[in-house]
Amino acid sequence: MKSPLLSLPGAVPAEGRDEGVAAHYGDLFREQRALADGNGFVDLSHRGVVTVTGDDRLSWLHLLLTQHVSDLAPHRATEALILSANGHIEHAMYLVDDGTTVWMHVEPDTQAELIAYLESMKFFYRVEVADRTQDIAVVHLPVGSIAEAPDGVTVRETPQGRDLFLPREDLEAFAATHGPAAGILAYEALRVEGHRPRVGFETDHRTIPHELGWIGTAVHLQKGCYRGQETVARVHNLGKPPRRLVFLHLDGSEVHLPGHGTPVRLAADGPEGRQLGFITTSARHHELGPIALALVKRNVAVDAELIAGDTAAAQETVVEP
Repeated sequence: MKSPLLSLPGAVPAEGRDEGVAAHYGDLFREQRALADGNGFVDLSHRGVVTVTGDDRLSWLHLLLTQHVSDLAPHRATEALILSANGHIEHAMYLVDDGTTVWMHVEPDTQAELIAYLESMKFFYRVEVADRTQDIAVVHLPVGSIAEAPDGVTVRETPQGRDLFLPREDLEAFAATHGPAAGILAYEALRVEGHRPRVGFETDHRTIPHELGWIGTAVHLQKGCYRGQETVARVHNLGKPPRRLVFLHLDGSEVHLPGHGTPVRLAADGPEGRQLGFITTSARHHELGPIALALVKRNVAVDAELIAGDTAAAQETVVEP
């Protein structure tokens, strides 16, 4: 999906997973500062939108998701995962129920795979699953924004801001009255600062929720009966996930940011030392400078000095070892 907001002045298209929206509109740090101050919005219209309707929607989703949603109150936001049989993360869903419909947004171009799984699990339950990506666009309003959502638009309100499920045909009119627009790079820099993981960036084919700090926020430990629950319980009881998420302050003198997959090693071992992890997301922050998230082995000392490629990196603990 190519956003019509790419026609706004200064818009530079994003690449890779976020293709279809603007990376920035000409001033990355100004856009970050605006969001941090509660101003403007972020076009997330490239994300997939899925709805579930029907009388059994919450009780049915409760059986499939890592989150406790059977009693989810209307307009209360939550997030949940779908795991493989071995407990590896397959999907992250950002949900809200409006009283008649569960709305969720997911990573770009993953909605078809998610819907196929959900459809395979319907059985006799009174539910209907729909792909709404073609007609609904996700728009993010930052914390502190006083902008009002248009009438009839479902809102998902969280400590990180508000996600609006906006009719796609209204996107340009919304931008004209709710600016300034901020690009996905500004949004991602604030996500990294907030230590918030993202599927496809902080995850690979063997990532489990414990490694990323998703226990408690997206995984409810007092419920079972979902695929992968045995792994969640076993690792939680043993307390030893194989890897852990860390936040890195990168050497600001480097011109280039280390990209996704860049090896992380002990600084004392140098660039040829044993790999202990890898960069998942890196960003340039308007106050902190170059920053990143990385997955490292659980037994890496929390005070160890690291390097990402050949860039010095000081770590902060996100997930305790």
